[in-house]
Amino acid sequence: MHIGRAPAVLVLALACAVHPAAPQPAAKVYRVGVLEAVPSAQNAANLEALRRGLADLGYAEGRNLVIVYRSADGHAERFPELAAELASQKVDVIVTRGTPATNAARNAAGAIPVVMATMGDPRAIVQSYARPGGNVTGLTTFSTELSAKRVELLKELVPTLSRVALLHNMANPAVPAEWEETKAAARALGIEAELLDVRASGALPGAFAEASQHHAGAIVVGADGLMQANRQVVVDLAARYRLPAIYPDREFVEAGGLATYAVSFPDMYYRFAAYIDKILRGVKPAEIPVEQPMRLELVLNARTAKALAIAIPQSLLVRASEVLH
Repeated sequence: MHIGRAPAVLVLALACAVHPAAPQPAAKVYRVGVLEAVPSAQNAANLEALRRGLADLGYAEGRNLVIVYRSADGHAERFPELAAELASQKVDVIVTRGTPATNAARNAAGAIPVVMATMGDPRAIVQSYARPGGNVTGLTTFSTELSAKRVELLKELVPTLSRVALLHNMANPAVPAEWEETKAAARALGIEAELLDVRASGALPGAFAEASQHHAGAIVVGADGLMQANRQVVVDLAARYRLPAIYPDREFVEAGGLATYAVSFPDMYYRFAAYIDKILRGVKPAEIPVEQPMRLELVLNARTAKALAIAIPQSLLVRASEVLH
């Protein structure tokens, strides 16, 4: 067997010596679109987690990956235009956060797969958790379900609390369900609930003034792109009016907010990578189940609590994922 194959090997070797090796085909460069409510600089921790997850699966910018980022800068009405722009850039997949961004991507993308982190019930977007159908899959942030827990945590932080306000954007289709959850949780605790419906950044100061005038004792801040894009403004207004507030992600607490109880968004963005990899390898989004969050975190800001004259109860300190000082 070896003798019979030798001449062929010799001829091949000589041919290679005489003729330059044929160039290898370039590796495919995948284009991942990201449709967000906030600029990339304001989303740095999540993007870093996404890049790390993709790198662990063999994707690296400058080699076989391009990330095309588009931000609505807190203006949800821009999502359809930006989603259409990503589709025109011939991206292989679009990553979204929030129901408005996900709906815009689904409507504009055609056959382009969409990986979402939806704030509301994902069944408003997909057929089911197990069999999403269509071109959308991803993860849910449990935002609606967590609304009640956030009210309960505020009651623990402020035992005398008798009136709580939900600061949210009712133009977001995921928000009415969060408002219903907030009202139900408040009612169960003997607390009155008030809605502060804010649909533009210019209305934020007036909303906090209204909450103060109506003697709200604390605020639940909703997970909407408008709030995310105006994170520091919201945190500063809460401090100015001395209103304890609980927020939809840890970045608000890092900016000086009192508390958050939410999914770990960096963890979620890292998990996006597995979805993207499956899709780039040919698995259809319709066949990839929507996942629920694996990690929830309670993060408290001790400095802000002290400024508000709040003594964080030991029951919360022992349950906290982290306490910032």
